[in-house]
Amino acid sequence: MAKLTKRDIVVAISNQTGMVQHEVFDVVQRTLDKITDSLANNIAVELRNFGVFQPRLTKPRVGRNPNQPGSSFVIPPRATVKFKAGKIMRQRVEKLSRELKEASERTEGQKNTAMRGHNGG
Repeated sequence: MAKLTKRDIVVAISNQTGMVQHEVFDVVQRTLDKITDSLANNIAVELRNFGVFQPRLTKPRVGRNPNQPGSSFVIPPRATVKFKAGKIMRQRVEKLSRELKEASERTEGQKNTAMRGHNGG
């Protein structure tokens, strides 16, 4: 699976805007730092047409060590970040899921056809 890095974002924005890469990097980094600072201060971050980042506290729960059956311990609550995708992102990702499902079904159909032919079916 391919991945997009911060460097990829900087290069793409630099190419699209004509700005120097180190200036773009500075803006991208400051944006990410501001988001992180807000979340660390228990402030939700809402980016229209993208999504909402919300700090939240997980509930304490019981953990078990598979190497020591019968023993359990409490996993304490901790702060995490919840992300809820915005409408546009959600729609575009749902389109991807339909495409991946169709591709998967085509691949399965080809495998089944190949297996029938291989088994003399």
